[in-house]
Amino acid sequence: MVASSSNSYLTTNNEVVNINKNKEFKLRKINQNGQIQIYQSSYRGSYSSIIRDSLRNAALGRKVLLVQLMKGGVKQGISNAQKLCGNLTWIRSSNSYDQYESENINNNISKSINNSIIELWDYCKKELLYGEYDQIILDEVFLAVEMNIISKDDLISTLENRFISGDVILTGTSIPKKFLLMADQITELRS
Repeated sequence: MVASSSNSYLTTNNEVVNINKNKEFKLRKINQNGQIQIYQSSYRGSYSSIIRDSLRNAALGRKVLLVQLMKGGVKQGISNAQKLCGNLTWIRSSNSYDQYESENINNNISKSINNSIIELWDYCKKELLYGEYDQIILDEVFLAVEMNIISKDDLISTLENRFISGDVILTGTSIPKKFLLMADQITELRS
């Protein structure tokens, strides 16, 4: 479309915007990924503000995916994802566990729990690379990386090659420097 400063005419040339009679600028469409936001806290379970914001975004019409990788207890899994506000998809592990100390998780983690988290991660990767969500929240993804359930290189590669134009929110306690350098926004939550 061509627009002039007088806005008296429009044409269908998508490459040119006429700012005034003497100057024309070629515009090109830029496919831009959304921001990578990191929320860091010294303790687990401190991200209620993120859940609140995701509910608000869903109520305003944005498609939101909230995946709590290290939370269990409700036997949800991908096949039993919960829909809230019509636009928020909330998924937790398909296993029934909920430990708040990483040492306890390390001591009690079983192959089925590990497989459940990997299943969630594979779903998240697919959505990051090909999905249509406006916002994807990966709650406690860095704990899964710290425990070597999710490969750090796999997470980095997925974030670098993501397709979605929306925001990706990552939460955790111990965040590797490489991820902090990738982030557009870093928020430290204090008690």
